[in-house]
Amino acid sequence: MADARLLPDADFEADWSAVVLPEGMKGRLLSTAVAGFRLRAAVPFPAMPLHGVLLLTGRPGVGKTTVARGLADKVARTVSGRAPWLYVEVDPHALVSSSLGRSQRSVEQLFGTLLAEYAAAGPMIVLFDEVETLFTDRRALSMEANPIDVHRAVDAALVGLDRLARAHRDVLVIATSNFPGAIDPALASRADWTFEVPLPDREARRVIIQHALTAVSDAFRGARRLLAPEVLDKAADLSEGTDGRQLRKAVAAACANRPEAHGDPDEVKAEDLFAVLTERTVRA
Repeated sequence: MADARLLPDADFEADWSAVVLPEGMKGRLLSTAVAGFRLRAAVPFPAMPLHGVLLLTGRPGVGKTTVARGLADKVARTVSGRAPWLYVEVDPHALVSSSLGRSQRSVEQLFGTLLAEYAAAGPMIVLFDEVETLFTDRRALSMEANPIDVHRAVDAALVGLDRLARAHRDVLVIATSNFPGAIDPALASRADWTFEVPLPDREARRVIIQHALTAVSDAFRGARRLLAPEVLDKAADLSEGTDGRQLRKAVAAACANRPEAHGDPDEVKAEDLFAVLTERTVRA
C-alpha cells in the first residue's frame, strides 16, 4: 500500500482547495461520486451494474492524483452517518513483478484478502494511480514480450474488481491514467464515470501562479512584488499549454533564474518569472 488513512483528512482537504479545475467540475465530481454511493446502496446490481469506479484521465501534471485525494475527503465529509471512512492508495507498479506467477498472486491477495477485509469493516475509497500499469490492454500485450503472468494478473484484477463491487456496495474506486488508450477495454467498460482533467485555461493558470507566489511571499516578503495584477496577467498569458505542476515549479525556477541573486527568493523579479515561463512554453 502506498498510503492508508482515515477520512476526513486535513491534508486531503487542503488538496481539494488547492487544485484548480474548470468551473463546476468539482461539483460534478462530488455529486457523481455521492450519487454512485446512494444508487449502489439501494438499486440491485443486475438492474444497474455500477462497479463504483470513477476514472480520471489527463496529461501528466494536471492534478489527477490531487483531485482524487481531495475528492475522497469531500465524499467522506458529505456522506455522513456511517462508520469511519478508510482511504487506501494502491501502487500498481508494486504489484507487477518479473517473477513468474508473482503478479497474479499479488493481485489476488490484494482484492481477495486485503481490500475485502478492509471493505467488510466499513466504507472505503481506493485509489489506483496510473491504473494502466495494472489493467493493461491485453490486446497490446505480446506473449513473447510479456509473460503469461501479466495476462493472468489483468484477468485476476478484473475478477477481483467484480467481486469487490458486488460484495461491498460502499466502496468507491478512483483510478487515474495518463494514457487511457493503454487501459484494457474491460476496465473501461466497468468505469461508471470518466472525467478528463484538462490543462488549465488562462484564468486557472493565473490562479495557480498566484497561489504558488502567495505561498512563497508568505515566507519571503520580497516576492510580493510578483503578486501585482499586471504580473499575474502576463504570466498567465505566457504560460499557455503548461500544466499545473509545471506552473508551480516555474515559480521555484524563477527564484533561481539569475545567478547574481544567489537563489534568494527575496530577490526574485517579474522578469525572472517571465523568462522561465517563456522557456518552458517554448520547450512544450
